[in-house]
Amino acid sequence: MSYSATGTMVAIVHDRYGEADGLRSDIVPIPSPGPHEVRVRVRAVSLNPADKFLMRGNPRMIRLVYGLRKPRVRVRGQDFAGVVDAVGDGVSTLAVGDEVFGEISGTLAEYAVGSADHMAPTPHGLTFEHAAAIPMAGLAALHLLRASGVGNGTRLLINGASGGIGTFAIQIARARGAEVTAVCSTRNLDLMASLGASLAIDYTARNVLDTERRYDVILDNVGNHRIREWLPLLRPGGILLPNTGEPGPDGGAVARLIKASWHHLVSRYRVPMVTSSPNTADLIELAALVEDGTLTVVIDTTFDFAHAPDAMARVATGHARGKVVVTLPGE
Repeated sequence: MSYSATGTMVAIVHDRYGEADGLRSDIVPIPSPGPHEVRVRVRAVSLNPADKFLMRGNPRMIRLVYGLRKPRVRVRGQDFAGVVDAVGDGVSTLAVGDEVFGEISGTLAEYAVGSADHMAPTPHGLTFEHAAAIPMAGLAALHLLRASGVGNGTRLLINGASGGIGTFAIQIARARGAEVTAVCSTRNLDLMASLGASLAIDYTARNVLDTERRYDVILDNVGNHRIREWLPLLRPGGILLPNTGEPGPDGGAVARLIKASWHHLVSRYRVPMVTSSPNTADLIELAALVEDGTLTVVIDTTFDFAHAPDAMARVATGHARGKVVVTLPGE
């Protein structure tokens, strides 16, 4: 793969919705930062289930925003770590040469542009690869736990605990004094213990719904059980956090949203829908947790830029352990 000439760059693009084999490299213009924006020379990108949904255009409701018949934005990728290359008018918090990480659009490219409010200084001593693995999953874990009031003495169960959000959620919850039960496969049991889970349930050997333990909060990152099946595992007034766009026994993302809202209204339990969006303050909070050793970034696989489609295919399996990262060469 060749790299950028003046005014152009290499990016990973797609011109139709579909699978990872529809992604390809292309030469596109280098973007310019507008007011309050920053251009970054991208050094690493981590991929998320959200990138897979945008690649596929599924759930189909996202096409209302991202293009009905084909994607309006050709360049995929959102999480990144890199070096500030240019700043737009009104940016005073970052300067050319600063190492940053965050969440913006179109990061599977040599350069990307986004709001300065969606990035923060890279945690000290962290590689670009590890910094890039933090933003979307780390922020989602932080926001979900914050919204549900997880703290000292909270009993938390995490379904799908070995993925990006799960690995961050275990550690953040433990740092807040919660007792964590992690649901994962056999190969990830040791990882769950190393991250601080008090108990790990191997879903290949045991149905988590059969547990006699009761929880204050359940974080469901998988959607492989019906919402109503989770509720008996909650203590009175407990909270269930559905957190997946994957289809399951409750249907697709829209059906699950409707059912969650119904249970939230009529049951004695809370089933809120929590949204997560990037902001500098929370990225700085995550960076501080990494710097003081509270958070360890778990990386499943690292791919070079030429094999970015393979990285997306790995994410699409749904079995990545931690985060999948794509690296780009430095100048």
